[in-house]
Amino acid sequence: MIASVERKVRTVKIRTILLLATGLSALSLAACSSTAMVAHLATRASNPPPSNALAGASTSLAGTYLAGNFAAAQGDVKAATEFYSDTLKDAPDNADLLERTFLFAAEGGDMDRAVTLANRVIAIDPDNRPAHLVLQVGALTKKDYASAIKDASSPSNGLFATLTNKIMEAWARAGSKDIDGALAALDSLSNQRGVDGLRLMHTALILDYAGRDKEAEDAYNKAIAAMGTGPRGTEAYGRFLLRHGRVNDAKALFERADRENRGNPFAEWAMSDLIPMKNPAPLISSPAQGVAEGLFGIAASLNDQRSTDVAILYLNLALYLRPDFDLGRVLLASRYEAMEKYDVANAIYAGITPPSPYYAMTQVQAAINDGREGKPQDGIVKLKALSASQPQESDVWTALGDLFRSSDQYKEAAAAYDKAIAGIPPGDRRLTGLYYARGVSFERSDRWPDAERDFQAALKINPDRADVLNYLGYSWIEKGQHLDQAVQMLEKARALRPMDGFIADSVGWAYFRLGRFQDAVHTLEEAVQLAPGASDVNEHLGDAYWRIGRKIDARYQWQHALAMDPDPKQKPILERKLQFGLDAVSASGK
Repeated sequence: MIASVERKVRTVKIRTILLLATGLSALSLAACSSTAMVAHLATRASNPPPSNALAGASTSLAGTYLAGNFAAAQGDVKAATEFYSDTLKDAPDNADLLERTFLFAAEGGDMDRAVTLANRVIAIDPDNRPAHLVLQVGALTKKDYASAIKDASSPSNGLFATLTNKIMEAWARAGSKDIDGALAALDSLSNQRGVDGLRLMHTALILDYAGRDKEAEDAYNKAIAAMGTGPRGTEAYGRFLLRHGRVNDAKALFERADRENRGNPFAEWAMSDLIPMKNPAPLISSPAQGVAEGLFGIAASLNDQRSTDVAILYLNLALYLRPDFDLGRVLLASRYEAMEKYDVANAIYAGITPPSPYYAMTQVQAAINDGREGKPQDGIVKLKALSASQPQESDVWTALGDLFRSSDQYKEAAAAYDKAIAGIPPGDRRLTGLYYARGVSFERSDRWPDAERDFQAALKINPDRADVLNYLGYSWIEKGQHLDQAVQMLEKARALRPMDGFIADSVGWAYFRLGRFQDAVHTLEEAVQLAPGASDVNEHLGDAYWRIGRKIDARYQWQHALAMDPDPKQKPILERKLQFGLDAVSASGK
């Protein structure tokens, strides 16, 4: 089978960029994030409140509260915040409602409301870690560094809380002109596993902020050695070099970043936009921006499912402290994509404007999300506009081709893939997926010779690409061409992906077409086990049963296939098989 086994081509770079964004050990931080922070977020924001939480409340108050519960269950965080907040006005002493309102406000990015509620939450729950963090951020925005230091210096449980508090304390002390105290706060993290990159990076940033240039340069070099040339550290050091008139050194740094992080748009932007500035502002110009950087770095390392709520909280706080933090928006949107909240992700991407180095990349991702939401035409509109302004971007043309293909606009898809292929050097392994995608588009447009040529070109670059082997081999079987080679291709594809029921179906159907009915039955039975809900796989097994004389079993499989919402063109054929048998109908309508 080729329709179901087809895989969409994706060359979006977001995950790669986010992996480069932090010098933290993801595994170590993910492990220690499962502390009181996770407990507060998980048990309050995710679990439903008790049914008697507002016992004795008025009908209107209870209705608003229930509306909040419904919005929360639907994942509509902003609506839930509003409903809970309205209810809290009439039930200000309800501790559960207070904490839920606070947490939903924080998760939804309503930080002004969350900051206002944080003190009340701490009054009833002194160990509430999210409330302490929000309170510290609120103090920082007011430049009340003494309050931020006092709260961040309080004893904390767990390595994760300690890390967050030390970053906060360091920048608050920097804001108070206590640079040595700030550095001492960071130095206290020296023995904490997995945080060297972040510690060294913030040491460099604080020294740069303080104007201690010689020490800052030494620290930047140590940070780059520990973290590599990720976008944030490279930009910070590159700006430092440019401000000191060292244009060639900055250029060399950006060129190194481009070599080491292929596909990252930052280095290209730095070469074209940052270097001409000659005297750009530092990456960090205030303690608030420094803390935003730290919260982002921690969030970027939290990639396990348990830590999603913590990462979202940290990123919302980072954006509250630094609204122009585009890479923070990218990471926040990617967290919502992982939760399949594509509309929320796209609303976040909408805050990234054309001057940003991440604009094109996020427009591509937003268009892909439109397709996931069943709105491919919206994505096509986005990508057409982007391709007009950036016609050289192969990723844009690839995504546009994918959206055309997903909406059965195969002629347009092939034309988009033409543009994508034209922008990639011959022999580049990215061409494997593009030749395959264009080949599918050609085949669906009744341009078989062009499709066959593309599939063969893909296999020349990567002879072990299972989906291409499957598509070409199956097509040859259907056309009665190159039968021995086609079977070998399909068997190889199955060996490469033994748990793929659709490839197993292709192999079984090839045996059927060649008259190897016993082999077909054995293979198609395995295919049905691997893809039990696929109508055409069940139909193929029914055909094979018929050919070996198991006619009752055949009719059972056809009935099963008919109940699985088959292709509209196949439905009447299945009905005829059930009524008259396979001998009166060509196999599967062929």
